[in-house]
Amino acid sequence: MKKELHIFFTCLMFYTRIPCPKKIDHNPDYLNKATRYFPLIGWIVGSISFLVFYISSLFLSIETAVILSFIASVLTTGAFHEDGFADVCDGFGGGWTKEKILTIMKDSAIGAYGAIGLVLLFLLKFKLLSESISLYQINTTIGLSQIYLLFVSAHALSRLVAISIIFTHEYSRDDASSKSKPIAKKHSWKEVFGSFFFGLLPLFVLSYFQYKILLVLLPIFLTRYFLARYFQKWIDGYTGDCLGATQQVCEVIFYLSLLFLWKFI
Repeated sequence: MKKELHIFFTCLMFYTRIPCPKKIDHNPDYLNKATRYFPLIGWIVGSISFLVFYISSLFLSIETAVILSFIASVLTTGAFHEDGFADVCDGFGGGWTKEKILTIMKDSAIGAYGAIGLVLLFLLKFKLLSESISLYQINTTIGLSQIYLLFVSAHALSRLVAISIIFTHEYSRDDASSKSKPIAKKHSWKEVFGSFFFGLLPLFVLSYFQYKILLVLLPIFLTRYFLARYFQKWIDGYTGDCLGATQQVCEVIFYLSLLFLWKFI
């Protein structure tokens, strides 16, 4: 139990800005095992985002509350995944060879593709999440519970999809200095089981209220397939930035799929 707590806090420290016990470090072995708790981090980030949204919605408009919830999630993670998305936009937008793409993605400066990509990403997330929330009765206990599960499911499932790429593809970079290199090692069934358990559980709970929401799994994992295939084609695998970009894209696909299901099914 003590070891599992250490692994969890290693995951929490690596993927968020939440303070952890001083004895926790970036131990490669623990960081590798920490992938089992990555979707669980989505529970935490989603819960914080929802809490900020709910409190804000008591005094402000839904749209403003959604923006504040975004700010909360970015502050919680340190824009970890958004930064990866921007780097992928810059790398794949400006590079035409594996070496060039990897070089651009490693550059800390943000380029035009990354800046434009982030603006469009946040606009789309804002619009889709606002519309998704409007589907529920925020002034009722059941409706509020569903909105909470919506936040947590989006964050947990998108992280599951992102981390699942490391189970099926190879890490692209050869240099061991990369901060994401430790998570690229071989994984046991515990990492696979833990990721899928924590990644899918919130969605299954939400499906108790509306069973058809399980259908979002199809477009989300289809998106995962094409993204992983695209990364494999251009850089022979994935990088940490690719995982961050996958998380962000699949979070958007989650909201988009939910709205599609609500309207047409």
